[in-house]
Amino acid sequence: MKYILILALALFLNACSIFGKPTELDDTKGMSPERIYQAGSDSMADKDYDKAIVYFGKLESRYPNGRYATQAQLETAYAHYKKGDPVAAVAAAERFIKLHPNHPNVDYAYYLKGLAVFNERGVIEKLTKQQISDRDPRALRDSFMTFKELVTRYPNSRYAKDATQRMIYLSNSLSEHELDVARYYMKRQAYLAAVNRCKYIIEYYPQSPAVEHALVTMVSAYDLLALDDLKNDTLRILKTNYPENPMVTGKVKQDEKVWWKFWEAF
Repeated sequence: MKYILILALALFLNACSIFGKPTELDDTKGMSPERIYQAGSDSMADKDYDKAIVYFGKLESRYPNGRYATQAQLETAYAHYKKGDPVAAVAAAERFIKLHPNHPNVDYAYYLKGLAVFNERGVIEKLTKQQISDRDPRALRDSFMTFKELVTRYPNSRYAKDATQRMIYLSNSLSEHELDVARYYMKRQAYLAAVNRCKYIIEYYPQSPAVEHALVTMVSAYDLLALDDLKNDTLRILKTNYPENPMVTGKVKQDEKVWWKFWEAF
């Protein structure tokens, strides 16, 4: 009897290995698209984003042509965003934009994509509390361009105002990043490279507070390169736009040749 039980158990285990694990019950079987969508929405309300993504995925696969499927695609992007998965959120938002370029809520897809990239931070950045201007600027530029596209395409969108404010913040952060690079070049005595970075700030981020610092850096670089004409031209621009700057008010005298020291303290 003992051997018979052992043999039966072995046959059962072998059958499991052949046929795999028992199929999990599908609680959406026979449900209407409205009910599946509601189940996903309920999961979102409960902050069970993984479960919501599953519901929305089943809805789209089972009823791909219905209005609930379209909304489920957008909700999936939001669920990934809330879950803290910016890569998946961006992919889902881009998919929605590609499939439904004329959808009345496509502006939200652009906004959500911009938010996902805007809030994307690596583990090291979170642990070190790294400043946003110290980050790889590629993601910041991507976020800026997404918000810009939203504001350009849909100026009357309910998300345009917030997107514009984020663009200002990103612009300031990107210009600060460029200024940090210019300072690095100055310390390495790569003065022409520093000038080029400062010109980039002035051209692409003209409203940024970093412009004043960029002009000061350019004056210092031109002075160290003995390019007096360029130095004086830049100084005139600085005087016109920032009349209270110490270089303009005389706190730093030109004949003392202390541009470099002033730049370091600025």
